[in-house]
Amino acid sequence: MVSIKRILLPQPIEKEALSLLEAENFEIVLAPDKRAETVAPLLKGVQAVILRTGILFSKELMNHADDLWIISRTGAGVDNVDVSAATEMGILVTCVLGTNTHSVVEHALALIFALAKHLPLMDREVRQNNFDIRFKNLPRDLKGKTLGVIGLGRIGSELARICHHAIGMNILGYDPYLKSESMAVFRGWVDFCDMERLFRNSDVISIHIPLLPGTKKIIGAREFGWMKSDALLINTSRGGVLDEEALIQCLRGKRIAGAGLDVFAQEPLEQDNPLKKLDNVILTPHTAALTRECVITLAMEAAKAIIEVLHGKRPQGIVNPEVLAHPRWQGFPLS
Repeated sequence: MVSIKRILLPQPIEKEALSLLEAENFEIVLAPDKRAETVAPLLKGVQAVILRTGILFSKELMNHADDLWIISRTGAGVDNVDVSAATEMGILVTCVLGTNTHSVVEHALALIFALAKHLPLMDREVRQNNFDIRFKNLPRDLKGKTLGVIGLGRIGSELARICHHAIGMNILGYDPYLKSESMAVFRGWVDFCDMERLFRNSDVISIHIPLLPGTKKIIGAREFGWMKSDALLINTSRGGVLDEEALIQCLRGKRIAGAGLDVFAQEPLEQDNPLKKLDNVILTPHTAALTRECVITLAMEAAKAIIEVLHGKRPQGIVNPEVLAHPRWQGFPLS
């Protein structure tokens, strides 16, 4: 088994996860801040890292490590890890799959309802004593409307299920990576189509795809131009899958009704980002999965992955299984 003694935390994790690690007598190294230049020297003598989203684990940063075996992410996305570099260096990368599904779905639903019912506007107007705003009949029903879902993985499919079965929405789906046997699960209630038809015919579009080289800015001016003038756009996946500048221009021109964004091209959002001045967008700080309950579970699962490796067991959520063929791992097979 791999001898794991020291674990680096570039950012704090929940006490419940710390308790699991302390029970194994690990030495915990907590970085005073998450800047790469602060974290880099702390990697010496560390065998494991529990990684949140606040820092990019690049090849350059990993080069500072001299005994790193595992990077354990506290979420499903690994776009802040250079996985290919980690694999080349013999470093196992794990993530936590499925745990945040319901939290993100609930957040996406909250954004959809807030936009469709004009909740921010209604709140502001009531506070300004404009009770007559009610007579403008601005809120819209969702029943009978069409939801377009881009990416029918765990989160996208659950959002689609709730919106169809509980709210009565029609569902259009786009997912070129979904296998035919997986598509069979949606037969009869999800209409799979190409991107253009989805954008042209949906009243609400919700994005649930990872940020990969092939998905960077996959949605831009052309796709926004296909949307209905009263359509809504929701993104709780990764900001980089959208052309943010094109979206800003679309919202400025009121070419769509609005957007709900939990993720951005740059995080934290730049101080002068034009999105902050637009009244037809709701902005949240990449918080869809950061519920009180979810962050505890995510941290605990990330800690468990390291404990599993310590005991010679194969952890859940391995991102780069091919790394186990690396010469470093030949004497430490995981069962």
